[in-house]
Amino acid sequence: MVMDNSLTRPLAVVTGASSGIGYELAKQFARNGFDLLVTSTGSTINDAAQTFKGLGAQVETVQADLATYDGVEAPYSKIKETNRSVEAIAINAGVGVGGEFTKTDLQEELNLINLNVVSSVHLAKRVVKDMVDRRNGKILFTSSIAALQPGSFEAVYAASKAFLHSFSESLRNELKDTGVTVTALMPGPTDTNFFHRAGMDDTKAGAGHKDDPAEVAKQGFEALMAGKDDIIAGSLKTKILGTASKVLPDTVNAELHRQLTEPGSANK
Repeated sequence: MVMDNSLTRPLAVVTGASSGIGYELAKQFARNGFDLLVTSTGSTINDAAQTFKGLGAQVETVQADLATYDGVEAPYSKIKETNRSVEAIAINAGVGVGGEFTKTDLQEELNLINLNVVSSVHLAKRVVKDMVDRRNGKILFTSSIAALQPGSFEAVYAASKAFLHSFSESLRNELKDTGVTVTALMPGPTDTNFFHRAGMDDTKAGAGHKDDPAEVAKQGFEALMAGKDDIIAGSLKTKILGTASKVLPDTVNAELHRQLTEPGSANK
């Protein structure tokens, strides 16, 4: 007798799952016995889905721009259509904008806020209540070690990640007696398309060594499953940098961040 997978495997949702950390997070869920509902802005999510299916998961895809209200409603509508409970969700989709604030594009930064901040709150609002009603669920927000530093030359991006870290910790405390856990994933510079898309190829951070997204995702997944509050994920260097950022004054952190992200710093 062939057993229906949907009756035996829990469902996980991953946003921004077509590449980078989100892609690797989805692979972690698939390898560890979850079915998937995955989202991305582009059609590459359908290619990624084939990989996840190859790891044993049933996969639903949603192509939507989460920087818009309707874009966030789309995956939630698909969740309701499946008639399955979301056991875990990785609210991961995000984008960066690098450069001098006086020169960066306002619309790009407003889009960043809509994707990194607004969509995260919107999707959490939809999913968390369902989890609390069931008294079961795990939520992962992809923040960043940039949340711990004023982000010179990434001012709006770093602030968005600081929002997500604070939001995650606040929700975690609110939900502590509900059976729902909240974890913040805090990677450092990671080998994804992030820096190129953010216009930061000429920075030390963009040109320098970066952590493996598969290792970042593995550490994030394990922290989520263990119910931890946050995880500075990646290499030992990243963990040391993140830990130091928690105790250094903001003025020092801002200067350290500047050294990594100032335009042209790759050649200094």
